[in-house]
Amino acid sequence: MPPPTTGRAVRLALAVLLCALAAPPAAAAALRTPSPAKDAAWTARPAGSGAGGEAGRPYFYLEGAPGSVLQDRLSVTNPGPSPVTVRLRGTGGPGAASAPGTGPGAWLRAAATEVTVPARTRADVPFTVTVPAGAVPGDRSGAIAVRGGARSVEVGLRLRIGGPAVAALTVEDVTVSGRTIHYTLVNRGNTVLAPEIAVRADGLFGTLLRREARALPVRLRPGQRLGLTEPWRDTPALDSTTVRLRVTAAGDAHGEATAHAVFVPWAPLTGGALLLLAAVAIGAYAYRRPPGRPARRGRPGPGDDRSARDQQHSGTRHSAQAGAES
Repeated sequence: MPPPTTGRAVRLALAVLLCALAAPPAAAAALRTPSPAKDAAWTARPAGSGAGGEAGRPYFYLEGAPGSVLQDRLSVTNPGPSPVTVRLRGTGGPGAASAPGTGPGAWLRAAATEVTVPARTRADVPFTVTVPAGAVPGDRSGAIAVRGGARSVEVGLRLRIGGPAVAALTVEDVTVSGRTIHYTLVNRGNTVLAPEIAVRADGLFGTLLRREARALPVRLRPGQRLGLTEPWRDTPALDSTTVRLRVTAAGDAHGEATAHAVFVPWAPLTGGALLLLAAVAIGAYAYRRPPGRPARRGRPGPGDDRSARDQQHSGTRHSAQAGAES
């Protein structure tokens, strides 16, 4: 029987042997596992101003006066093993607060609209945003759309144009149709507005509708036109009314407009008018041909003319004979 020391040594040697046998497959499996960086997709974000400086910017932010040219850089990183070709263009971006063709996306010019980024490389693409000389001061938003293969990324771009802020709005195209008031709000300023509306309608005998100012669930961008409606369920059956809308917003922006509406119960009036016309027609017919009156004779024919002439001659002869006897 081997001593206890020898048995422990044998067991230790077997454990080491088993570890050695299990190590190569584990190592091979590790080699076969792809690197996360190796399989990661390309990315696009604002470039930093220095080594690791502003790489964490979530979007571009530029500020300048009308007529200025603003510059920045877009960074496209390709961690994969193959080159990637991407295309760049300016867009309005999600939730952009500017009309098509009037925001920073339309004013953007990249140094290259198509860029090929080598494997495991980062490329910085310069671009400029030229603010038109007649641009209205205020905030604008857009994006840089980057597309490569089946992947598409939008990097936000926010622009603040310097100058005095002007808040102005108007109410237009007020009409009443059925039980609904239609109107259009227009932002005439250069700031985003959150409007409030007050409604009043007056008839011939007093106020028919009165609603105090309340916030509308909309936000008006500079230059935006928005058609809205206001319900009016208790419209009068017969009245002539004046509807007045007053809209206000922060910055002393306000607008007011009126419309006139006439409410007539057309169904009863139409039925009454038809009955009246029928009565008038019946009365006229009865007046022209009363009961017991013989029908009017037609025009006399040739025989009737001859009979009339014979009667006339006979009357003449009788008159002559009476004169001779006298």
